[in-house]
Parts: sequence; structure tokens; C-alpha cells
Amino acid sequence: MRKTNNIKKMTGGIILLLFIFGLFFSVATAVDETSKKDKKGLITYKDGRVRKKEITGEEWKQADVNSSVLTGDRVRTYKRSRAELELLELDMIRMAPETIIDVVKLYEETKTQQKETKIALQKGDIWAKIKKKDKSTKFDISAPVAVAAITGTVLRMGVSADSSTELKVYNGEVQITNAPEKSNITPKTIEPYEIPGPYEIEGPHEVSMEEWVYIVRNMQKIVFDKKGKITHVGDFNANDKDEQSDWVKWNLQRDGLGK
Repeated sequence: MRKTNNIKKMTGGIILLLFIFGLFFSVATAVDETSKKDKKGLITYKDGRVRKKEITGEEWKQADVNSSVLTGDRVRTYKRSRAELELLELDMIRMAPETIIDVVKLYEETKTQQKETKIALQKGDIWAKIKKKDKSTKFDISAPVAVAAITGTVLRMGVSADSSTELKVYNGEVQITNAPEKSNITPKTIEPYEIPGPYEIEGPHEVSMEEWVYIVRNMQKIVFDKKGKITHVGDFNANDKDEQSDWVKWNLQRDGLGK
């Protein structure tokens, strides 16, 4: 009889321990999932020196692999350094050496129930692999003088020290404009044309900047200067010298497209 009671006590203790373990595991899993959801962005790769400055901070801190990226963060790479950011396990932003980006918004819900993301490229070069978006999602990548609306594409954007910018689209479609607040500008598709040479302007006077919207598609590029004036539009080729750079080849390999 005493032996039976001992067995019952042991069985009850084991069941209680299993219950406590199960409860702990459930809570831990829920916390982990919430943490992942709150993070929204993660640094999934780094090579060299990568730093991050939070919206409430004034100092640049070391950004390690699996560290979070949140709305308001600024991320930068230094010489001979690269970084890869995964956003909500959907989209990818890769940063070349000496690049600075601002995470202005990261899947923030708007008043119209859209999920809005804004990445601002301050300087340097980024490679973006963005999955297809629908009307409920808005994803913008901006340079100092233009904004690109992404609907699902692979692109590369570079901003020079003087803010002149080049956008290349490898796959998909991007709508880029120097007047993002305007919605009544008719988009133009890219067709190669000859840029006129310099000419003399009679007398000093204020010249208003032309507002434009261009649709950039597969293997097309657009270049504009520090004031937002277009200096080149047209196609580019995978055999171009610029496309043979280590930066491009590395990104293609990361995307599973390189040799």
C-alpha cells in the first residue's frame, strides 16, 4: 500500500513538472515570437565594421549579426565592410562599403491601414531585393533628391558624395520621382535619348526645376545630378564593365544567381 502511494506521488510529481515545463515553453515561445515581430528587421550578415545609431541615441554602436533594426535606426558600413538587412523575413537590403541608410519607417501601419516602409539612402550603394507588394503595402527607397516606389523588384541605388544618384533595375519595375508629394504627374517610360550639351542662358534668373516621374524596368537605369536633373536614361547590359564589379557579383551570388 505504501509502495502504491509512493508511485502515485512520483507520477503526480512528474506530471506537475511536465505541466510546468510545457507552460514555461509556451510562454517562452510567445515571448520569442513577439520579440521577432517587434524587431521587424535583423542584420543577417556583416563583414568588417558595421555600426548602428538608434533614434534615441547619439552614439554609434557595434551592429552584430542577429541584432535588431527598428524604425528610426541609422545603419552605416565603413571601408571594406558590408552588411545585409532582412526586413520582416520578406525583404533584403544589402549595404556596400561606406554606405549610410536611415530606416525612416519599417512596416508601420498608416491611417489607411497600409503597411509603410521607407528607407533613405544618404550615401553609398545599396542592393535591394524586395518581394512583390500589393495595395496594402507601400515600400519606398529614397535618395536625397528622389524617391523610388517599389512594387517588387531587384534594384541597385548609388548616391555619390554630391548627392548625384544612379538607379538600376535588374528585375521588376520601379517608379521614381523628384516630386513624391505630387500625384498628377504622368509617368514616363525610359527610352534612350541624347542629352543636350551646355548652352548660354541670357541674364541671371530663377529656373524652376522640372518635376518628373519615370518608370524604370528590367535592365534599365536612370541617372540624375545633385539638383534632381536627369542626366541619363536608358538600358544597361550585364556585360558592362560596372556589372563586373565584386559588389555586383557578390550580390548575385547571395541571390543565388551568380556563378
